[in-house]
Formats: sequence, C-alpha cells, structure tokens
Amino acid sequence: MDAISNPYTPNAGAAPEIVVGRDDQLEGFRVLLSRLERGRTEQSMIITGLRGVGKTVLLGQFMDLANAAHWEVVEIEASKHDDVRFRQAMFSQLKAALLRLSPRARWTELSRRAAEVLSAFAVSVDQQGTFSVSWDIPPAEGEGDHGDLAMDLTDVFVALGEAAAERERGVVLLIDEVQFLGRTQLEALIQAVHKTVQRKLPITLVGAGLPQIAELAGDAKSYAERLFKFPVIGSLSDDDARRALVEPALVEGVVFDDDAVELAIEITQGYPYFIQELGYQVWGVAAGGRVRRDDVELAREAYESKLDGSFFRVRLDRATPLQTAYMRAMAELGPAPQKAADVARVMGRESTQVGPTRAELIDMGLLYTPEHGYAAFTVPDFDRFMRRAVPELVVPQVQKRKPREH
Repeated sequence: MDAISNPYTPNAGAAPEIVVGRDDQLEGFRVLLSRLERGRTEQSMIITGLRGVGKTVLLGQFMDLANAAHWEVVEIEASKHDDVRFRQAMFSQLKAALLRLSPRARWTELSRRAAEVLSAFAVSVDQQGTFSVSWDIPPAEGEGDHGDLAMDLTDVFVALGEAAAERERGVVLLIDEVQFLGRTQLEALIQAVHKTVQRKLPITLVGAGLPQIAELAGDAKSYAERLFKFPVIGSLSDDDARRALVEPALVEGVVFDDDAVELAIEITQGYPYFIQELGYQVWGVAAGGRVRRDDVELAREAYESKLDGSFFRVRLDRATPLQTAYMRAMAELGPAPQKAADVARVMGRESTQVGPTRAELIDMGLLYTPEHGYAAFTVPDFDRFMRRAVPELVVPQVQKRKPREH
C-alpha cells in the first residue's frame, strides 16, 4: 500500500493517530487543572512505565489539554546536569513562561516581583551577572537568593504562582525522563510544589519516567507519596490494542482480518510502540486494502529487525563488556525481575563483585528495581533481544590490580 498514507508512527514520542487506553490519566489531568483553577488542592501525578508504553505521548496530550485551558506550559526533558545547569535551564524556561503569562508592558506589582525573584534565582548561579544581557531586572533581596536550590526554587514557584493567579491563569511544568534529575533537583521540585499546594496556587508539576521514580521521589521527600499520584502505564488491553491497530487503518480505508489482529496482538503483547512498528511494517507488505494474517507473518521479520537495529540496539551499544554480560546473564534467567544473587551465579561471580555493574545499569536507565534485591529491564522484550544479539554469555575476566610502585 501507499507509503505516504501509512498511518502508523513508530517514532520516539510521536503521537499515534489514535491514543487509547489512557483515559484515566487524561481525566486525572483535567481534574487537576480544574481544581487548581478554583483554588482547590489536588494531587499531581508522575506517570511511570517501561520504555515504549507512551509516557512522552501522554505528556503531549497533557500539553494539548493545558493549552486548551489557557494554562502556560513549560516542557522540560530532564538530563543529567549538575545543579548549576539545572538552575540555568529552569530560569530560562520559567522566564519565558512569565513573559507569555504577562508581557512586560502589562506587568503588575506581582508580575514584577516574580521577575525579580527569577533574577535572584539566576544571579545566585552566576555572580558575574551573565543573565543581565537579556534580562535587566534587578534581583529580589531575601527571595530566590538563599544559595539553597530547594529554598530558591520554592520562592520562584510561589512568586510565579501568585502572578498567574492574579491573571486567572495557571502554569504547569511537564517534565519527561524524571529519573535523570539529580537528587537535590528532584527534592527541590517536590518541595516547591508542596509549598504551592499549601498556598493553593495554580502552578504544578506533572512528570513521566521509568518505574523507579516513585521510590526516588519518596527517598527525596517523605511526603512525595501524598503530594503525587504515581499511575503506572503499560501494555494495552486486547480491546485497546485492537483499536490502536485497526482504527488508523480504517481512516485510510484499510481493513484488518480478525486473525491478523490476533496475531499482531500476540506479537506485540499490546505495547504501544511495538504496535506502531508492526503496523508500519505490515502496511508495506499488504495490498488491496486488506490486511491478512499472512501479511502480519510476512512483516514480522522486518518488524523484529527494525526493533533490533534501533529501539534495542541503541541501548546495548552504550554498555561496556561487563555490563553487556550482566544483561545477558539476566536474559538467560528469563523476562521476569531477577535476584542479584542469581545473576551473579550465572556469571560465575559473587554478588559483591557485580554489584557496581548492576548499579551502573540502573543509573543508565537500562535496569530498574521493582523490589529490594531484584532488577528488571526497562524495555519490554529486552531479554529476547539480548539472546538474539549476544548468543553466548561471555564474562570478562576479573582484572587484577597492578601492584603499587614504591
């Protein structure tokens, strides 16, 4: 069939033609904004899930809802930056939000105060006043200038929230890849949101990240579990997976046979990204406005090859030989979360010897810990890929330390 009319979108964060199975999260976001607009409190949310389940797409849906409600949206993709870079990024984004909320020519006392607190927040990073080149607002004194990230960001959130409330508007920060925030950064954001909840201000944070986020947030601030909901999203139900596959094709006048859909769901296990990739490959082999089971079978090899060459491979390519061996040993044990001691046994090592490697893989976002002592892949079907990509487990020899020279 015509490649131009292919309705499937197997791209990172690309919204599919139809978003299904996420109604609860979308309704929760609507309720959050509506309650904040009325001066009422509501738990915010941090969406968690494996790679490829549609967390970034869902944040995009939240952005559309926020824009429709005339909220200012600050989009951030978290990176492993030090606190100075984090401050700079936050200053730049929140300054832009303030200017969209209230152009300088229309600033009130509260708007100007928010700008001054932002200046203090920036100047506390760079005593040379680098930011003054594009921002000639004198810094506030005693607000945003404590030199403590959590205290300073809290001052900024409160001042910006008060300026937004005066305009009968709101500000929502949408933060993707939350797990890459440093502990002090995550702690600062949680503390700042906590204060805006206490003040009943229309400013909030909604995030998305890998499954370990709930634990990280709880470690950063004990009250995080009361401040946020942590909805988990995963594979779609069979009915929703069917809709995600069939309905985009119907728009283009193409029909799936029932047994073709059943095979597609079996292959993809209902994971949203996998459905998009398989649908895209099936479109290239089907003909005559109808997708048959044989078409899905024919497309399967190209589908797996594409996943292996991009979605999976980019993660394996970042790993050292020892990290690769650790993941291959996990794959040997199967797709379920695995005990650290069992993985070490397969590698012929002691748990203490490979513990640092496990910690590195968690820090890289390749593994997460669903419960104490266990680790699991952050990507669905990664165990099967590891067995295909690394047919034999090869564990590098233990490197002996060189004796010190006297």
